[in-house]
Amino acid sequence: MSLKVGIVGLGIMGGSFAKNLRNDNFDVCGYDIIDENIDRLVSMGGSTAESPKDVADKSDVIITSLPSIDAFQSVMTGTDSIKDANKDGLIVIECSTLPIKEKQSAHDVLADTGTVLLDCPISGTGAQAANKDLSIYVSGDQKASEKCHDIFNGFANLNFYVGEFGNGSKMKFVANHLVHIHNVASAEAMVLGMKAGLEPETIFNVIKAGAGNSRIFELRAPMMVEDNYDEATMKMDVWQKDMKVIGEFAAELRCPVPLFTAGTDIYRSGLAKDMDKLDTASVCRVLEEMAGMKRN
Repeated sequence: MSLKVGIVGLGIMGGSFAKNLRNDNFDVCGYDIIDENIDRLVSMGGSTAESPKDVADKSDVIITSLPSIDAFQSVMTGTDSIKDANKDGLIVIECSTLPIKEKQSAHDVLADTGTVLLDCPISGTGAQAANKDLSIYVSGDQKASEKCHDIFNGFANLNFYVGEFGNGSKMKFVANHLVHIHNVASAEAMVLGMKAGLEPETIFNVIKAGAGNSRIFELRAPMMVEDNYDEATMKMDVWQKDMKVIGEFAAELRCPVPLFTAGTDIYRSGLAKDMDKLDTASVCRVLEEMAGMKRN
């Protein structure tokens, strides 16, 4: 019998997890503070819950995808939280990008109730999540992770067990460090080409076929070509949280990250220009302004 899956956080990522798990015929129960996200789950054939505790009561395994430390703490250990279910044998697949110390604290609290928290950050954008084109960096209790194998395959095409609890987050920080740089580098290349008189669509098609290509260029450059960032696969304000987490991680290790630091200034310029709800590809617009460009 397949495990019953609960999802807390049904936004861009969690909503795609739910859709793909439903497509694989999993029973999915979900909770979100936004009614529109709940309605979307119901339209897929999923069921709803009244709180994170209610999700835990109705599920064998819970997936959490949350935007902030406050949301994470509320879901894990707050009022009507997963902790309050006090459910022995429950497994929580925690997919958010957050400081390791926050996850470790929740891991320890939940362990006292018999719940196993796995640290399982996701590598991929919202667009990739919709197509199940994701990698999961699984860390923590190995036996619990093995029980979740079919669930991992239900919402991602790759999963890697990377060892002790917290290693998943460390791997995610390294991966997002590269995403951060590749996105700005893609925008910089597009602006350089356009400033030189090349058509943006031509730049995309030619670079995509050569050694300068990257997965991020393929995903984000089409938005840069159209100068349209409204349908965000990763919003600037959410990415701001990731930048802070990665910056603090590098600082704690006393590891130099000069390219990451330079890129951060570009993202912050976009946030200062009220681009917070746009896709992170909108850094291209920031660089165009810096270059004195104005598209027709």
